[in-house]
Amino acid sequence: MDAIRLVEAGHMKKDRQGFDAGDTVRVHVKVVEGEKERTQMFEGVVIRKRGEGGRASFTVRRISYGVGVERTFPLHSPRIEKIDVVRHSKVRRSKLYYLRGLAGKAARLKEKRTTAVPTSGSAEAE
Repeated sequence: MDAIRLVEAGHMKKDRQGFDAGDTVRVHVKVVEGEKERTQMFEGVVIRKRGEGGRASFTVRRISYGVGVERTFPLHSPRIEKIDVVRHSKVRRSKLYYLRGLAGKAARLKEKRTTAVPTSGSAEAE
């Protein structure tokens, strides 16, 4: 079992941990079309994160032309270039499947506000 963890550790991406369920993310995915490769963005709300280690995945949901589209990504996939967090939302659940039944303004999530902590070198601290 330890050998499996060692092999997985070599493929883990360190920059993929800064988001949770409820956050709006922009996923930059490499798409191969014939011989060309390009980057395509998929922006939406993370409705679930599951698994751990190399098997971890997350699902992003967005509304496209009035139709809900969900896409599940392996967290440590080499096809994902980067994940940008657009906004953090305040949620009380880890799985947001209830968003599937909501539409329009009812499907909005409240933004999580963060307070700025003054640093010791600022003028306010003196």
